[in-house]
Amino acid sequence: MAMEVKISDNGRKTSNLCTSRPDFDTELCGSILNWNTDMKLTFLGLFFVVLSLQTSFAQSTNPVAEQEITQLSREKWQWMADKNADTLAKLFHDKSVFVHMGGSWGKEREIEIIRSGGIHYKKADIHEVSVNIMDDTAILLNKITLQAIVGGNEVTNPFIVTEIYVKQHGKWFLGSLSFTKTITQ
Repeated sequence: MAMEVKISDNGRKTSNLCTSRPDFDTELCGSILNWNTDMKLTFLGLFFVVLSLQTSFAQSTNPVAEQEITQLSREKWQWMADKNADTLAKLFHDKSVFVHMGGSWGKEREIEIIRSGGIHYKKADIHEVSVNIMDDTAILLNKITLQAIVGGNEVTNPFIVTEIYVKQHGKWFLGSLSFTKTITQ
């Protein structure tokens, strides 16, 4: 016999299982059916609360790490201006990539270009900074005006620079540095 659930006049659930057996207390049986539905709704509600809390924690900011990345980026610009290739070599991840207006390359070539003066990053005026932290990865966007000497020519260009940092063994390394020239300053 299949169980049928009906809603009574007072809004309570009843079942043919409750009414077909004289030894069942129909009021108690209806309460159990309603409790079962209420518990399902309660657990479903708790599930959504936990899910939303987990999502909000996953997207929460980490002001300490954001400040650390922002400071590291500012130091990097100064090290580039000072042509401090040895310090930059420690910051750049071994698999790092660099994207410039004239091409893209890896760590060793970037270090050599800085060391030789092929590109001399004279000064980066930083206008805006934003940082997004995702686990052990940080993405920093800089809106800058860069004064540089490239191939012996002094140039000033507005850029949005994307810096991607990865944290390994408790230390941040630069994984990617990409320059996107903007149309206006």
